[in-house]
Amino acid sequence: MTGVEGWVFSYSEEKIESMRVDRRQLREIIKELKKWSAPATVLLSLYIPPGRPVSDVLNMLRQELSITDNIKLKKTRNAVQRALSAAIERLSKIPKIPDNGLALFCGEDMNTGDFICLMFIPPEKVPVYFYRTDKHFHTEFLEDMVLESNLIGLLLVERDAATIGLLKGSRLEVLEELEDYIPGKHHRGGQSQRRFDRIIEQMVTEFYKRVGEHAKRHFLPLLEQGKLKAILLGGPAYSKYDFLEGDYLDYRLKKIVLPRLIDVGYQGEVGLREMIMKASDILKEQEYVDALRAVEEFKLHLAKDDGLIVYGENEVKQALDMGAVKTLIIDENRPDAHHWAEYAKKRGAKPVFLSDDIPEGAWIKKTFGGLVGILRYRIY
Repeated sequence: MTGVEGWVFSYSEEKIESMRVDRRQLREIIKELKKWSAPATVLLSLYIPPGRPVSDVLNMLRQELSITDNIKLKKTRNAVQRALSAAIERLSKIPKIPDNGLALFCGEDMNTGDFICLMFIPPEKVPVYFYRTDKHFHTEFLEDMVLESNLIGLLLVERDAATIGLLKGSRLEVLEELEDYIPGKHHRGGQSQRRFDRIIEQMVTEFYKRVGEHAKRHFLPLLEQGKLKAILLGGPAYSKYDFLEGDYLDYRLKKIVLPRLIDVGYQGEVGLREMIMKASDILKEQEYVDALRAVEEFKLHLAKDDGLIVYGENEVKQALDMGAVKTLIIDENRPDAHHWAEYAKKRGAKPVFLSDDIPEGAWIKKTFGGLVGILRYRIY
Protein backbone atom coordinates (compact mmCIF):
# COMPACT_ATOMS: atom_id res chain seq x y z
CA MET A 1 0.00 0.00 0.00
CA THR A 2 1.40 3.43 -0.90
CA GLY A 3 1.29 6.61 1.18
CA VAL A 4 -2.09 7.76 -0.12
CA GLU A 5 -4.11 5.95 2.52
CA GLY A 6 -2.92 8.13 5.38
CA TRP A 7 -4.33 11.35 4.05
CA VAL A 8 -7.34 10.23 2.03
CA PHE A 9 -9.89 9.88 4.79
CA SER A 10 -10.61 10.82 8.39
CA TYR A 11 -12.82 8.97 10.85
CA SER A 12 -14.09 11.97 12.81
CA GLU A 13 -16.98 14.25 11.86
CA GLU A 14 -15.03 17.34 12.95
CA LYS A 15 -12.31 16.65 10.40
CA ILE A 16 -14.55 15.61 7.53
CA GLU A 17 -12.96 18.29 5.30
CA SER A 18 -9.67 16.37 5.49
CA MET A 19 -11.36 13.74 3.32
CA ARG A 20 -11.53 16.19 0.41
CA VAL A 21 -8.95 15.55 -2.32
CA ASP A 22 -7.82 17.75 -5.18
CA ARG A 23 -7.13 16.63 -8.73
CA ARG A 24 -3.48 15.94 -8.10
CA GLN A 25 -4.28 13.68 -5.15
CA LEU A 26 -7.05 12.04 -7.14
CA ARG A 27 -4.57 11.19 -9.88
CA GLU A 28 -2.49 9.34 -7.27
CA ILE A 29 -5.55 7.50 -5.97
CA ILE A 30 -6.62 6.36 -9.44
CA LYS A 31 -3.10 5.16 -10.16
CA GLU A 32 -3.15 3.14 -6.92
CA LEU A 33 -6.61 1.67 -7.50
CA LYS A 34 -5.70 0.55 -11.01
CA LYS A 35 -2.94 -1.66 -9.57
CA TRP A 36 -5.50 -3.88 -7.84
CA SER A 37 -7.13 -6.89 -9.45
CA ALA A 38 -8.70 -10.12 -8.22
CA PRO A 39 -9.61 -13.53 -9.63
CA ALA A 40 -13.15 -13.13 -8.26
CA THR A 41 -15.60 -10.26 -7.83
CA VAL A 42 -14.36 -9.09 -4.41
CA LEU A 43 -13.25 -5.46 -5.03
CA LEU A 44 -15.93 -3.03 -3.88
CA SER A 45 -16.57 0.31 -5.62
CA LEU A 46 -19.18 2.70 -4.23
CA TYR A 47 -20.12 6.18 -5.47
CA ILE A 48 -22.61 8.24 -3.44
CA PRO A 49 -23.90 11.53 -4.89
CA PRO A 50 -24.70 14.48 -2.61
CA GLY A 51 -28.17 14.38 -1.09
CA ARG A 52 -28.34 10.61 -0.74
CA PRO A 53 -29.17 9.66 2.91
CA VAL A 54 -26.35 7.79 4.61
CA SER A 55 -28.88 5.45 6.19
CA ASP A 56 -30.13 4.32 2.76
CA VAL A 57 -26.62 3.41 1.65
CA LEU A 58 -25.84 1.62 4.91
CA ASN A 59 -29.04 -0.41 4.63
CA MET A 60 -28.06 -1.45 1.12
CA LEU A 61 -24.57 -2.50 2.22
CA ARG A 62 -25.92 -4.44 5.21
CA GLN A 63 -28.36 -6.22 2.95
CA GLU A 64 -25.53 -7.13 0.60
CA LEU A 65 -23.52 -8.40 3.57
CA SER A 66 -26.45 -10.53 4.77
CA ILE A 67 -26.57 -12.50 1.52
CA THR A 68 -22.84 -13.17 1.25
CA ASP A 69 -23.30 -16.49 3.07
CA ASN A 70 -24.65 -17.76 -0.24
CA ILE A 71 -21.21 -17.43 -1.85
CA LYS A 72 -19.92 -20.99 -2.15
CA LEU A 73 -16.16 -20.43 -2.20
CA LYS A 74 -14.97 -19.63 1.32
CA LYS A 75 -12.02 -17.50 0.21
CA THR A 76 -14.23 -15.39 -2.03
CA ARG A 77 -16.94 -15.15 0.62
CA ASN A 78 -14.46 -13.97 3.26
CA ALA A 79 -12.97 -11.36 0.92
CA VAL A 80 -16.37 -9.90 0.00
CA GLN A 81 -17.46 -9.84 3.65
CA ARG A 82 -14.25 -8.08 4.63
CA ALA A 83 -14.77 -5.40 1.97
CA LEU A 84 -18.42 -4.83 2.88
CA SER A 85 -17.71 -4.73 6.63
CA ALA A 86 -14.93 -2.16 6.12
CA ALA A 87 -17.18 -0.02 3.92
CA ILE A 88 -19.98 -0.14 6.50
CA GLU A 89 -17.59 0.69 9.32
CA ARG A 90 -16.23 3.78 7.56
CA LEU A 91 -19.52 5.03 6.19
CA SER A 92 -21.26 4.67 9.57
CA LYS A 93 -18.97 7.42 10.92
CA ILE A 94 -20.26 9.95 8.36
CA PRO A 95 -23.31 11.92 9.58
CA LYS A 96 -24.17 13.35 6.15
CA ILE A 97 -22.97 12.89 2.57
CA PRO A 98 -20.73 15.91 1.78
CA ASP A 99 -21.44 18.51 -0.89
CA ASN A 100 -19.52 16.67 -3.62
CA GLY A 101 -20.60 13.21 -2.50
CA LEU A 102 -18.32 10.34 -1.53
CA ALA A 103 -16.27 7.67 -3.26
CA LEU A 104 -15.40 4.49 -1.38
CA PHE A 105 -13.20 1.57 -2.47
CA CYS A 106 -12.47 -1.51 -0.37
CA GLY A 107 -10.99 -4.85 -1.32
CA GLU A 108 -8.49 -7.61 -0.69
CA ASP A 109 -5.68 -9.03 -2.76
CA MET A 110 -6.66 -12.70 -2.49
CA ASN A 111 -3.12 -13.82 -3.26
CA THR A 112 -1.24 -11.75 -0.66
CA GLY A 113 -3.99 -10.86 1.81
CA ASP A 114 -3.19 -7.14 1.41
CA PHE A 115 -6.22 -4.94 1.99
CA ILE A 116 -7.15 -1.44 0.84
CA CYS A 117 -10.04 0.77 1.90
CA LEU A 118 -10.23 4.40 0.75
CA MET A 119 -13.06 6.86 1.34
CA PHE A 120 -12.82 10.46 0.14
CA ILE A 121 -14.64 13.52 -1.20
CA PRO A 122 -13.79 13.99 -4.91
CA PRO A 123 -12.94 17.43 -6.37
CA GLU A 124 -16.20 17.42 -8.38
CA LYS A 125 -19.72 16.22 -7.63
CA VAL A 126 -20.20 12.46 -7.86
CA PRO A 127 -22.50 12.08 -10.90
CA VAL A 128 -24.15 8.71 -10.11
CA TYR A 129 -25.18 6.36 -7.34
CA PHE A 130 -23.15 3.27 -8.15
CA TYR A 131 -22.28 0.11 -6.24
CA ARG A 132 -20.48 -2.96 -7.52
CA THR A 133 -18.11 -5.71 -6.46
CA ASP A 134 -15.92 -6.74 -9.35
CA LYS A 135 -12.52 -8.11 -10.32
CA HIS A 136 -11.24 -4.53 -10.53
CA PHE A 137 -12.10 -1.16 -9.01
CA HIS A 138 -14.35 1.06 -11.11
CA THR A 139 -12.49 4.36 -11.48
CA GLU A 140 -14.22 5.55 -14.65
CA PHE A 141 -16.40 8.08 -12.81
CA LEU A 142 -13.29 9.65 -11.30
CA GLU A 143 -11.17 9.85 -14.41
CA ASP A 144 -12.99 12.81 -15.95
CA MET A 145 -12.42 14.71 -12.71
CA VAL A 146 -8.65 14.46 -13.13
CA LEU A 147 -8.94 16.67 -16.17
CA GLU A 148 -8.42 20.22 -14.95
CA SER A 149 -11.37 22.60 -15.31
CA ASN A 150 -9.33 25.57 -16.53
CA LEU A 151 -7.96 24.16 -19.77
CA ILE A 152 -6.31 26.35 -22.39
CA GLY A 153 -6.57 25.22 -26.01
CA LEU A 154 -3.39 25.63 -28.05
CA LEU A 155 -3.41 26.07 -31.81
CA LEU A 156 -0.45 26.70 -34.11
CA VAL A 157 -1.39 27.41 -37.73
CA GLU A 158 0.56 28.03 -40.90
CA ARG A 159 -0.32 27.54 -44.55
CA ASP A 160 0.63 23.87 -44.68
CA ALA A 161 1.00 22.70 -41.05
CA ALA A 162 -0.82 22.94 -37.75
CA THR A 163 -0.49 21.65 -34.19
CA ILE A 164 -3.41 21.29 -31.77
CA GLY A 165 -2.68 20.96 -28.06
CA LEU A 166 -3.96 21.49 -24.54
CA LEU A 167 -2.47 23.16 -21.50
CA LYS A 168 -3.82 21.28 -18.47
CA GLY A 169 -2.45 22.81 -15.30
CA SER A 170 1.17 21.68 -15.24
CA ARG A 171 0.75 19.39 -18.24
CA LEU A 172 1.21 20.10 -21.93
CA GLU A 173 -0.47 17.63 -24.27
CA VAL A 174 -0.09 17.51 -28.04
CA LEU A 175 -3.46 16.36 -29.38
CA GLU A 176 -2.76 16.26 -33.10
CA GLU A 177 -0.35 17.45 -35.77
CA LEU A 178 -1.58 18.17 -39.29
CA GLU A 179 0.28 18.91 -42.49
CA ASP A 180 -0.34 19.15 -46.20
CA TYR A 181 1.75 19.72 -49.28
CA ILE A 182 1.15 23.20 -50.66
CA PRO A 183 3.60 24.38 -53.32
CA GLY A 184 5.21 27.78 -53.15
CA LYS A 185 4.65 30.55 -55.69
CA HIS A 186 6.02 30.13 -59.16
CA HIS A 187 7.24 32.90 -61.41
CA ARG A 188 6.02 32.20 -64.92
CA GLY A 189 3.95 35.37 -65.08
CA GLY A 190 0.73 36.11 -66.96
CA GLN A 191 -2.45 34.07 -66.77
CA SER A 192 -0.55 30.92 -65.87
CA GLN A 193 0.78 32.52 -62.70
CA ARG A 194 -2.63 33.91 -61.69
CA ARG A 195 -4.25 30.51 -62.25
CA PHE A 196 -1.52 28.79 -60.29
CA ASP A 197 -1.86 31.32 -57.42
CA ARG A 198 -5.62 30.70 -57.28
CA ILE A 199 -5.00 26.96 -57.04
CA ILE A 200 -2.52 27.49 -54.22
CA GLU A 201 -4.91 29.77 -52.31
CA GLN A 202 -7.69 27.22 -52.71
CA MET A 203 -5.38 24.55 -51.29
CA VAL A 204 -4.58 26.82 -48.32
CA THR A 205 -8.29 27.47 -47.78
CA GLU A 206 -9.04 23.75 -47.77
CA PHE A 207 -6.23 23.13 -45.30
CA TYR A 208 -7.50 25.88 -42.98
CA LYS A 209 -10.97 24.31 -43.12
CA ARG A 210 -9.48 20.97 -42.19
CA VAL A 211 -7.64 22.52 -39.23
CA GLY A 212 -10.84 24.21 -38.11
CA GLU A 213 -12.75 20.92 -38.22
CA HIS A 214 -10.10 19.10 -36.21
CA ALA A 215 -9.90 21.94 -33.65
CA LYS A 216 -13.69 21.77 -33.28
CA ARG A 217 -13.56 18.02 -32.71
CA HIS A 218 -10.97 18.40 -29.94
CA PHE A 219 -12.08 21.63 -28.28
CA LEU A 220 -15.86 21.94 -28.56
CA PRO A 221 -16.73 19.04 -26.19
CA LEU A 222 -14.42 20.57 -23.57
CA LEU A 223 -16.03 23.97 -24.04
CA GLU A 224 -19.51 22.47 -23.66
CA GLN A 225 -18.38 20.78 -20.44
CA GLY A 226 -17.25 24.15 -19.12
CA LYS A 227 -13.60 23.04 -18.90
CA LEU A 228 -12.07 24.97 -21.81
CA LYS A 229 -11.54 28.59 -20.76
CA ALA A 230 -9.60 30.06 -23.69
CA ILE A 231 -7.69 29.29 -26.88
CA LEU A 232 -4.19 30.56 -27.53
CA LEU A 233 -3.50 30.95 -31.26
CA GLY A 234 -0.08 31.32 -32.82
CA GLY A 235 1.99 30.70 -35.90
CA PRO A 236 4.41 32.39 -38.31
CA ALA A 237 3.78 35.65 -40.15
CA TYR A 238 0.18 36.27 -41.29
CA SER A 239 -1.11 32.70 -41.35
CA LYS A 240 -2.64 32.91 -37.89
CA TYR A 241 -4.45 36.15 -38.76
CA ASP A 242 -5.76 34.71 -42.03
CA PHE A 243 -7.01 31.65 -40.19
CA LEU A 244 -8.75 33.65 -37.46
CA GLU A 245 -10.31 36.24 -39.76
CA GLY A 246 -11.57 33.60 -42.18
CA ASP A 247 -14.60 31.47 -41.46
CA TYR A 248 -12.56 28.43 -40.46
CA LEU A 249 -12.99 28.14 -36.69
CA ASP A 250 -16.35 27.32 -35.09
CA TYR A 251 -17.95 30.58 -33.90
CA ARG A 252 -18.22 29.29 -30.33
CA LEU A 253 -14.50 28.59 -30.23
CA LYS A 254 -13.68 31.85 -32.00
CA LYS A 255 -15.28 33.75 -29.11
CA ILE A 256 -12.72 32.43 -26.63
CA VAL A 257 -9.57 32.97 -28.72
CA LEU A 258 -7.27 35.22 -26.70
CA PRO A 259 -6.89 38.63 -28.37
CA ARG A 260 -3.12 38.52 -28.66
CA LEU A 261 -1.84 36.17 -31.36
CA ILE A 262 1.65 34.80 -30.80
CA ASP A 263 4.47 34.71 -33.35
CA VAL A 264 5.95 31.21 -33.35
CA GLY A 265 8.36 29.71 -35.87
CA TYR A 266 7.96 26.02 -35.03
CA GLN A 267 5.30 23.33 -35.01
CA GLY A 268 4.84 20.37 -32.69
CA GLU A 269 5.60 20.31 -28.99
CA VAL A 270 8.55 22.66 -29.40
CA GLY A 271 6.32 25.25 -31.03
CA LEU A 272 3.60 24.90 -28.40
CA ARG A 273 6.15 25.34 -25.63
CA GLU A 274 7.55 28.44 -27.33
CA MET A 275 4.05 29.89 -27.67
CA ILE A 276 3.27 29.25 -24.01
CA MET A 277 6.44 30.99 -22.85
CA LYS A 278 5.85 33.99 -25.12
CA ALA A 279 2.35 34.27 -23.71
CA SER A 280 3.40 33.72 -20.10
CA ASP A 281 2.07 37.12 -19.03
CA ILE A 282 -1.47 36.23 -20.11
CA LEU A 283 -1.16 32.65 -18.87
CA LYS A 284 0.46 33.57 -15.57
CA GLU A 285 -2.05 31.56 -13.53
CA GLN A 286 -1.23 28.34 -15.36
CA GLU A 287 0.82 25.82 -13.40
CA TYR A 288 2.86 24.86 -16.48
CA VAL A 289 4.22 28.39 -16.84
CA ASP A 290 5.06 28.54 -13.14
CA ALA A 291 6.92 25.25 -13.37
CA LEU A 292 8.89 26.30 -16.47
CA ARG A 293 9.96 29.53 -14.80
CA ALA A 294 10.89 27.79 -11.57
CA VAL A 295 13.03 25.20 -13.36
CA GLU A 296 14.83 27.91 -15.35
CA GLU A 297 15.48 29.91 -12.16
CA PHE A 298 16.81 26.81 -10.41
CA LYS A 299 19.17 26.08 -13.32
CA LEU A 300 20.40 29.69 -13.32
CA HIS A 301 21.27 29.63 -9.60
CA LEU A 302 22.87 26.21 -10.00
CA ALA A 303 25.08 27.48 -12.83
CA LYS A 304 26.04 30.62 -10.88
CA ASP A 305 26.72 28.58 -7.72
CA ASP A 306 25.39 31.50 -5.69
CA GLY A 307 24.04 29.47 -2.78
CA LEU A 308 20.40 30.25 -3.56
CA ILE A 309 19.23 26.68 -4.11
CA VAL A 310 18.76 23.74 -1.78
CA TYR A 311 18.25 19.99 -2.35
CA GLY A 312 18.19 16.81 -0.29
CA GLU A 313 15.19 16.08 1.92
CA ASN A 314 16.87 17.01 5.21
CA GLU A 315 18.38 20.19 3.79
CA VAL A 316 15.10 21.20 2.16
CA LYS A 317 13.17 20.67 5.40
CA GLN A 318 15.70 22.66 7.38
CA ALA A 319 15.50 25.54 4.89
CA LEU A 320 11.69 25.44 5.02
CA ASP A 321 11.76 25.53 8.81
CA MET A 322 13.92 28.65 8.61
CA GLY A 323 11.46 30.32 6.24
CA ALA A 324 14.24 30.65 3.68
CA VAL A 325 12.57 28.81 0.78
CA LYS A 326 10.86 30.98 -1.80
CA THR A 327 9.82 28.22 -4.22
CA LEU A 328 9.69 24.48 -3.64
CA ILE A 329 9.82 22.35 -6.81
CA ILE A 330 8.25 18.92 -6.27
CA ASP A 331 8.00 15.94 -8.60
CA GLU A 332 4.25 15.31 -8.74
CA ASN A 333 4.90 11.55 -8.85
CA ARG A 334 6.54 11.46 -5.43
CA PRO A 335 4.23 9.58 -3.04
CA ASP A 336 4.73 12.37 -0.48
CA ALA A 337 4.27 15.24 -2.95
CA HIS A 338 1.06 16.48 -1.32
CA HIS A 339 2.64 16.55 2.14
CA TRP A 340 5.64 18.55 0.92
CA ALA A 341 3.34 21.02 -0.82
CA GLU A 342 1.25 21.54 2.32
CA TYR A 343 4.37 21.92 4.46
CA ALA A 344 5.79 24.47 2.00
CA LYS A 345 2.62 26.57 2.19
CA LYS A 346 2.73 26.56 5.99
CA ARG A 347 6.32 27.80 5.85
CA GLY A 348 5.59 30.60 3.39
CA ALA A 349 7.02 28.90 0.29
CA LYS A 350 5.26 28.50 -3.04
CA PRO A 351 4.95 24.84 -4.09
CA VAL A 352 5.39 24.14 -7.82
CA PHE A 353 4.67 20.67 -9.15
CA LEU A 354 6.95 19.14 -11.75
CA SER A 355 5.10 17.02 -14.31
CA ASP A 356 6.67 14.67 -16.85
CA ASP A 357 5.95 17.26 -19.55
CA ILE A 358 8.26 19.92 -18.11
CA PRO A 359 11.61 20.26 -19.93
CA GLU A 360 14.51 19.30 -17.63
CA GLY A 361 11.98 17.64 -15.33
CA ALA A 362 13.54 14.18 -15.71
CA TRP A 363 16.96 15.63 -14.91
CA ILE A 364 15.76 17.20 -11.65
CA LYS A 365 14.01 13.96 -10.69
CA LYS A 366 17.03 11.78 -11.44
CA THR A 367 19.72 14.07 -10.03
CA PHE A 368 17.95 15.62 -7.06
CA GLY A 369 15.17 13.16 -6.24
CA GLY A 370 12.46 15.46 -7.53
CA LEU A 371 12.64 17.86 -4.55
CA VAL A 372 14.55 21.15 -4.75
CA GLY A 373 14.10 24.63 -3.38
CA ILE A 374 14.91 28.14 -4.51
CA LEU A 375 15.97 30.33 -1.57
CA ARG A 376 15.16 33.90 -0.63
CA TYR A 377 18.64 34.33 0.82
CA ARG A 378 21.78 32.30 1.39
CA ILE A 379 21.72 30.13 4.49
CA TYR A 380 25.16 28.53 4.34
